[in-house]
Amino acid sequence: VSLELTSGFESSFGWIGRYLTALDENDRLREENVRMASDLSRTRGAAQEAARLRDQLAFVDTTEYQLLPVRVVSKGSGDQLNYFTIDAGSADSVKVGMPVVDERGVLGSVVLTSEGYARVMPYLNTNFRASARVLPIDAEGVVTWEGNRTDRLSLNFISRTEPIDTGMVVVTSPSSGTFPPGFVFGKVSSVEASSGQINLEVGIKPSARLDQARYAYVVLYLPDPDRLAIDSEEIE
Repeated sequence: VSLELTSGFESSFGWIGRYLTALDENDRLREENVRMASDLSRTRGAAQEAARLRDQLAFVDTTEYQLLPVRVVSKGSGDQLNYFTIDAGSADSVKVGMPVVDERGVLGSVVLTSEGYARVMPYLNTNFRASARVLPIDAEGVVTWEGNRTDRLSLNFISRTEPIDTGMVVVTSPSSGTFPPGFVFGKVSSVEASSGQINLEVGIKPSARLDQARYAYVVLYLPDPDRLAIDSEEIE
């Protein structure tokens, strides 16, 4: 009788031990999953960084211009007048007006320098202006930012007669007063023809992500001062 009572009692409460064992096993599995996820994240991060370095090396090898590698040390607050700072300045031959790019495309241009640092106006600044052309049709316009969407730039002064289409690449124009020709702004993301307007409303998706910019290059290039002088000369 005692054995029967004991076995019944044990069978009634034996599930508690199994439940506690299962909880311990679940905790162990969760810890293992967290560790594996962390290892996988680090592996993916290392692979992405390696791919980025390969792209940077390829970019340096393909451009004809002298590039100064820099690091982005601070960024603006995210309003319409954004700026960011790089760790190179006048002591490194950086001058106001020089372009700043990365391997994906245009980031901005230098607007202020000290001996060891420089302030850059990025394309996400409502004061930013740059001449650009659309490949392969060579239609020229001016790139600006309207101050709202960070994933869209505007290409202005494109005639509605131009056969422009989404997916076309927009690059800096030879007529630019800041950028040498051929650096990528991005791809055409939208084309609209408003009634009564002579120009198209063209949107561009930027190739270079400012929120991801940690390393960049200053293009040690300034336009011909004689050309800039005659371009700005008023004719009576």
